[in-house]
Amino acid sequence: MHRLLSRRDIPLREKTLWRMLYETAARSAEILALNVEDLDLEHRRAPVRSKGAVEWVYWESGTARLLPRLLQLPDGSTRTRGPLFLSERRPVPARRPVAADICPHTGRARLGYDRARVLLDQYASLDLHQLRHSAATHLGETEVPPQLIMGKTRRKNPRTAMRYVKPGAEAIAAVTEHLAPPRRRP
Repeated sequence: MHRLLSRRDIPLREKTLWRMLYETAARSAEILALNVEDLDLEHRRAPVRSKGAVEWVYWESGTARLLPRLLQLPDGSTRTRGPLFLSERRPVPARRPVAADICPHTGRARLGYDRARVLLDQYASLDLHQLRHSAATHLGETEVPPQLIMGKTRRKNPRTAMRYVKPGAEAIAAVTEHLAPPRRRP
């Protein structure tokens, strides 16, 4: 995962999207629906609408470093409104999306799920949803408690979080020490 996100041949938009998906462990549609004005850059978070409720997703320093570059316009100013992730070109009149999905600064439309999916497959032969699962799996591998994995992924059922907790041999050996009788002190 880290190798993919550090590759130099990947465009800024894709690198920012994939890193944000991984670091937030959010659903792809939630992140693609974000607008620039939704971002709380100082606290590294944004509200997302998730199954009817508004919840916060949080990102780390990788995404925090990329977002200002993504928001910068060619003239040096910064985008302040509109969709966060934009398509490569302006929409043609026959396929013009609703006004809320068009950037007021560039005239380009919001990046769609299908195009984002194709780009990740093209560069890494992965599915967008795998970024969410990779984040949860990596948290489980580092012995993060299932309750925190549930909180990060915003899952309600503990059974779904448990599938990411797969302790390795070292973790099991360390736990086994707790079963040993207390050692005598000299």
